[in-house]
Amino acid sequence: MASKALLLFLLAASLLVLTTVASKEVGENNEIKAAVPVKPPTVSPPTKAPTPPYKLPTPVPPVKAPSPYKPPSPVPPVKAPTPPYKPPSPAPPVKAPTPTYKPPIPAPAPPTKAPTPPYKSPIPVPPVKPPTPPYKPPTTPTPPYKPPSPPLPPVRTRKDCIPLCGQRCKLHSRPNLCLRACVTCCDRCKCVPPGTYGNREMCGKCYTDMRTHRNKHKCP
Repeated sequence: MASKALLLFLLAASLLVLTTVASKEVGENNEIKAAVPVKPPTVSPPTKAPTPPYKLPTPVPPVKAPSPYKPPSPVPPVKAPTPPYKPPSPAPPVKAPTPTYKPPIPAPAPPTKAPTPPYKSPIPVPPVKPPTPPYKPPTTPTPPYKPPSPPLPPVRTRKDCIPLCGQRCKLHSRPNLCLRACVTCCDRCKCVPPGTYGNREMCGKCYTDMRTHRNKHKCP
């Protein structure tokens, strides 16, 4: 017991010494700090909070429309149970009345056919000849009437051929070639046919028989 009391006393004394030493050191430190000028702490600018990453808004689930009111389906009527099928009782057979007796009717005799007469061939009828017409002598066809052609204008010199050939070649496709040939034929035969085409025979063989190197008619 005495040793425990001593230990407790020593512990308490050591604690007091430690507390006094520490209080002195704190006082000295405070005096030293008071002597040194204290700089106000630099105020750092307020730091902006980092912006969070953009998130897409979550889609709102569609709101279901309230279902229209449906009246309760009517309860089908309960059918009464069908009675079991009973086949109808067969009717008693009816006896047919016995017919009265009738004697058989005799069949009529077949009609007798008249005898066919013997075949006679028809008498041939002679053909009727048409009456012969009276004799008429053959008639010769009359030629169509042609009016007399006008007299050809007289041609004496080469100058007289130019107006006649101009009238003859006015409808030709190549009038210059036609004029040269016509003037040549007119100068040789002293004749120009009337009209713009044909009538060559009116100027005689001199006009119709004149030929080119290719054996064609020279005179128009």
